[in-house]
Amino acid sequence: MENPVIILGAQAVGTAALDAFLSNDVVVYCILDDDPKLHSTELLDVPVMGNTDDGELLKLLGKKCEVFVATEDAASRRSLTKMLRDEYEVVPVNSIHQRASVSVHAEIGHGNYFGPNAVVAATSKLGEGILVGPNAVIEGQATVGDYAQIGSGAQLGVGVSIGAGAFIGPGAVLVAGVKVGDKARVGAGSVVVADVAAGQTVFGNPAVKV
Repeated sequence: MENPVIILGAQAVGTAALDAFLSNDVVVYCILDDDPKLHSTELLDVPVMGNTDDGELLKLLGKKCEVFVATEDAASRRSLTKMLRDEYEVVPVNSIHQRASVSVHAEIGHGNYFGPNAVVAATSKLGEGILVGPNAVIEGQATVGDYAQIGSGAQLGVGVSIGAGAFIGPGAVLVAGVKVGDKARVGAGSVVVADVAAGQTVFGNPAVKV
């Protein structure tokens, strides 16, 4: 990546994304966050300089800077991504840790984060704004919808389908072919052997509705 990056969000996701960029020797120009207490501070020696809608800094986007949206919740990431498209005609770049293994034969959208040792296999398809935690595994022919979150160490088997905005907890195992609906939630360490309806929360081994 030739241009430096501006990160929107200085909390946990922002820290993880920053670490991923730095692992690839990508220059991060600054971080923007809406918490005024963080302004004029530094995160891993990178300055936190203002709010996520700071027009003076965001006007650098495009020819001079790239952008990554690293806010904590899916609705905020979606809203900021829409603002960047509409007002600045840019889309967020991907933040892929140097130790992640993302197949060149996977279909990957914009603005996704892949943590250290995450594995994304060939023929998998991922949308945009997705967070894939460290050591997570997404096997072939799996699909992940926009703004979903895959927790650390989670395993998505062959052909698994994850809906938009869904949350897969750390260490969860989804067996081959399982479908998880939009905005569904799978608890940490759960083993999912049957489809999960949209908006449903499941937990346990085997995972059941809670």
